[in-house]
Amino acid sequence: MNLTADHLVGIERFEAPLWKVADKLRANSGLASNEYFMPVLGLIFLRHATNRYYAAREEIEREIEVGTMPRRSLIEADFSRRRAMMLPEGARYDVLLARCKDGKLGAALTAAMEAVEKRFPPLAGQLPKDYERFDDDVLEEMMRCFDSEALRSASGDVFGRVYEYFLAEFSKQKAHDNGEFFTPPSIVQTIVNTIEPDHGVVLDPACGSGGMFVQSSYFIERRGEDTMERVTFYGHEKNETTAKLAQINLAVHGLQGAIRAGNEAITYYKDPHELAGRCDFVMANPPFNVDEVDAKKVKGEPRLPFGLPGVNKDKKVSNANYLWLSYFYSYLNENGRAGVVMSSQASSAGRDEAEVRRKLVKTGAVDVMIDIRSNFFYTRTVPCQLWFFDRAKERDPERAGHVLMLDARGIYRTVSRSICDFSPEQQQNIAAIVWLYRGKSERFLRLVEGYLARAIVEGESTAEPLAIFEESLRKLIDLLTPFATECRHSANLAGTWKELVRVSGGAYDYIRALASEVRTQSANWDDRPNGKERDTASLQSARKRLHGVAEHCRDLTKQIDLAMKLARRVIDIAVNELGARHSDRWPTTEINRSRKVLENVRGDAEEPLRRTRYLVRQADWLQERFPDAKLRDVEGLVKLVGQDDIKAQDWSLTPGRYVGVPPDEEDDDFDFEEALRAIHVELVSLNDKATKLAAKITRNFKELGA
Repeated sequence: MNLTADHLVGIERFEAPLWKVADKLRANSGLASNEYFMPVLGLIFLRHATNRYYAAREEIEREIEVGTMPRRSLIEADFSRRRAMMLPEGARYDVLLARCKDGKLGAALTAAMEAVEKRFPPLAGQLPKDYERFDDDVLEEMMRCFDSEALRSASGDVFGRVYEYFLAEFSKQKAHDNGEFFTPPSIVQTIVNTIEPDHGVVLDPACGSGGMFVQSSYFIERRGEDTMERVTFYGHEKNETTAKLAQINLAVHGLQGAIRAGNEAITYYKDPHELAGRCDFVMANPPFNVDEVDAKKVKGEPRLPFGLPGVNKDKKVSNANYLWLSYFYSYLNENGRAGVVMSSQASSAGRDEAEVRRKLVKTGAVDVMIDIRSNFFYTRTVPCQLWFFDRAKERDPERAGHVLMLDARGIYRTVSRSICDFSPEQQQNIAAIVWLYRGKSERFLRLVEGYLARAIVEGESTAEPLAIFEESLRKLIDLLTPFATECRHSANLAGTWKELVRVSGGAYDYIRALASEVRTQSANWDDRPNGKERDTASLQSARKRLHGVAEHCRDLTKQIDLAMKLARRVIDIAVNELGARHSDRWPTTEINRSRKVLENVRGDAEEPLRRTRYLVRQADWLQERFPDAKLRDVEGLVKLVGQDDIKAQDWSLTPGRYVGVPPDEEDDDFDFEEALRAIHVELVSLNDKATKLAAKITRNFKELGA
């Protein structure tokens, strides 16, 4: 299912509170994160399995009523074909939560997990069954944490997101395997967007918690197809607990896969599923820079067609990065594609590794290389690269001799001080460059058209929240006017008040100007002859016309910000300097209420303005770099490189070596005059606070002296 922006925002509203409650319960239980995370994820699974059970049962009952299904005893297959499990009553979340508090909730949960495993063989031995070590009160509170109305009615994509969110949070805490079981979704999605795994055998030889499979499922379902009818998932995972995470993750999403764990999944020495040469797609985030592989055991391995990358004095493979790369290549069938995360050191490694890389490049299978900046992973800060192979490219004389080098280090959004990722639009923009490389200009144009269409919709959605904001600001100003008029003798208040009235008037004008511009562009957008798809020229024209809307959104956002700062400043001066609370012209309760309302509606007003501008800028980003909807070299971003150039660089596959340095870009959004005005407002406020603090310090010193 394709998650809309509003849908995802709704999910985010309860992800963080759920984690906060669950983490608090962990602290109260006295257990470490690595002891706690499997039971928590087990409860998320059980909540979702119950949701799917009831949804399937309702669908079955409807079909029986309309006569499309016979009235008979239900069987497991009735539920499995609807991507649900036929849960026994004692394993249903609501039944467990409603049971009598007899001190045996932990035992009941363990029994429920055992019953689920019995009914659903792929989960045999995978679910947590250690709930009896929790106090009943802790278990009940934890279960109620996942029993909100939103989660009782949550669908698969929502629960998948919650599960992935908890995996990410546990990864940040390094709750298991140093947090390396989790590949950030934006990186996984970038791999999926590039190789497009939509059929056949999909292998992840280092599958961790199964994120590659889940994102592949999202990709297939966005196309309106059934994942389990299109692909078969196979995974290897060295850690038994991590493999359980993957199986639960698949089950939460209504998926199945064959995942081998433990010694039989040590893929350096064996091919557990015997898939060499049979895979349509390979996706992986293997461990980087491993130096413990026994060279004798892998010598002559048929999955190493390019030989060993080098052996150290201890008879170990000096670095396993190129073992992994050789394996990925060997798993693919003649038309297979692979996308993998690799250490940034690997693309330019020397000596024996360079020789393996030369042989790999000479096959023609190396398709795309993408540089990713640091801080994309929760447990390591180093940059990485995404390698992409396409075995069909080997037989295409026009493509075999070239590699697409894409330096995406300048593409990111900041999530926190230590974490970055790609926004959904940035993921799509990277994919769009690959589309152009593959000659699929029509997909590029549809993406641009989609951005512009969404920008118009967002622009139209600004009307209601802006009207509410304007009304709220007028009400606050009306409440402040009597006191401000009476205290005109205060130069400090008078100057700030005058500026507030001026800025708020400007904001009202901008609101009307934006509404008029949006109406005009909406009418122009709908005026398309015969419903034909827009070509490059028409999209260029439409995009440039929308710059007026984007500029109005930018200017209005600044006016709103400044009006808010000035309103706060007026209130601070009136209360702290002029004793407004003692004046009959200062209705304290009403002003406080009105100010709070204004603060609340301000975010609702600014968000669609931000989204409108953001979408226009995404269209700008694509069309300014690729104005003819054809691939071209873009300094600092992308270059199509021939094998001769790669050979001249010692067969290096580091994109930054080829694409050059991006030119400095001016910030079109920076308004010097408005910035100075905003700084002045804040500076006056800070000076006042500093004066009051100095006076307080002086008084305290005097009291100490007394």
